[in-house]
Amino acid sequence: MNKCPTLHNHHYFFASIFLSSNMAGENNTLKAPLLPLHEPPIQETPNNNNNFIAIKPILNLKNFYIILGPLLSIIICLLVKLDAPMTSTKMVGVIAWVFTWWITEAVPLPVTSMCPLFLFPLFGIASADTVAHSYMDDVITLVLGSFILALAVERYNVHRRLALNVTLVFCGNPLNPSMLLLGLCATTFFVSMWLHNTAAAVMMMPVATGILHRLPPADEQSELMNKFSRAVILTVVYATPIGGISTLTGTGVNLIIIGLWKSLVPNAKPISFSNWFLFGFPVAVLLLLCFWCMLCLIYVRKDSSRVLSDYLDRAHLKRDLEALGPMSFAEKMVLCVFGLLIILWMTRSISDDLPGWGVLFHGLVGDGSISVLAAVLLFIIPNMKQDGEKLMSWNECKKLPWNLILLLGAGFALADGVQSSGLAEVMSKALEFLKDVPYLAIVPAVTLLCSIITEFITSNDATATLLVPLLYNIAKTINVHPLLLMIPGGIATEFAFWLPTSTPSNVVGFATGHIEIKDMLKVGVPLKVAGILVLSLLMPTLGSIVYGTNGGTQ
Repeated sequence: MNKCPTLHNHHYFFASIFLSSNMAGENNTLKAPLLPLHEPPIQETPNNNNNFIAIKPILNLKNFYIILGPLLSIIICLLVKLDAPMTSTKMVGVIAWVFTWWITEAVPLPVTSMCPLFLFPLFGIASADTVAHSYMDDVITLVLGSFILALAVERYNVHRRLALNVTLVFCGNPLNPSMLLLGLCATTFFVSMWLHNTAAAVMMMPVATGILHRLPPADEQSELMNKFSRAVILTVVYATPIGGISTLTGTGVNLIIIGLWKSLVPNAKPISFSNWFLFGFPVAVLLLLCFWCMLCLIYVRKDSSRVLSDYLDRAHLKRDLEALGPMSFAEKMVLCVFGLLIILWMTRSISDDLPGWGVLFHGLVGDGSISVLAAVLLFIIPNMKQDGEKLMSWNECKKLPWNLILLLGAGFALADGVQSSGLAEVMSKALEFLKDVPYLAIVPAVTLLCSIITEFITSNDATATLLVPLLYNIAKTINVHPLLLMIPGGIATEFAFWLPTSTPSNVVGFATGHIEIKDMLKVGVPLKVAGILVLSLLMPTLGSIVYGTNGGTQ
């Protein structure tokens, strides 16, 4: 059935209304309708301006970028000649196409991420089945399961109860602004360890703004109070990406690094959840402490406690916590499933001497298997709120980040294509000039470069997908273990600390109106330097122990 009436029907409908409503006077004389029953034909006169107006919507920058991707691909395939199989040249063309659309966002990022599914078969790089396998592996299932659990945490407000409890502990009596900021840092850090950065920022920002709502309006605040308000918002903005470094599931970048490692070196020992945690957590804690010290030095003054104590105290926080009521059965069950998942992740593969419970299944069970198991439990356990209702329903899963899942799949597909097409060998030869550069000099350079590039590409995940395979080839060229560059370089793409648009969590904080770009630069510049130093020091020391990189290249 056609729901859109024709133009004639429209005119008849409106004319009837006006005819019936405009009958007035003693003789009920009909007045002319506002809209004519039949429009007179419009005489079209040739006008070159009209043609220009019709073409103008097509001639815009976005459409230019759409054409630029395939155009670059064609030019490369026709003109570029590599000392390698023809498939390597075609692979360069595919990369140029996909990366152009990723960087310019001419086409939505998740749509661009599906392009390898048709480009690889058309360019003769890989079969449709082969490239499709890259879009669903253990890493992808790890993302699916952990995000379903994150949605359950969000559904039952578990994160808010946790935030209030921790902040209550750190608040102090009398009020200690520095300790309150540390409490908010620690809470945001912990939440971001298990949830994606954007989700963690969205969940924690209401907690931060809730603290600020107790203060007078911005135009009535003293300078000390205003500085503290800025510090509270910056706490969530920056503690979110820092916390995401800690665990494998904390951010998409971490998953991209381990997924690309698995694709590039399929025979190497995979990076497990516990492996990543043993390195990522100390890095993140050191960086968090540096960040907290910066906040206190820049935004907290001696008199801050006296000024704020009239508005912020333990009694206010206790009232908010009491308003949530006692912990429900559903909240307890979500926490139980959450705790079970963490324990299983941490104990599946511990060390060579203590292999963990995964050995019982002959190494067939992965972190993704456990993640999906935990997610399935949420659809089985009742929430005891309504008869027959479970902790999670499939309707809630409509919020799953399919854009990240498709981006991960595209990254793995491109990594596989670089290897199978012969392009990896070409890249290694091109990077031979780096052989004589000492490792201790190249790591800071790599982390600095990656952390700067990520400021201008809104998606950290896309930046990591672009750069991590290149770092692998650089490492092979200079004869060091690839993880010694892949991990610090990949993590550095999460240091998008300068601009509001650099990453969604920055946007969430900037949108509150409490911070300006100068605040982000005041904290972001020294924090980026601190991050580069921490990675440059810990990767060759702690990293080499955790990942066993002393043995040279893979």
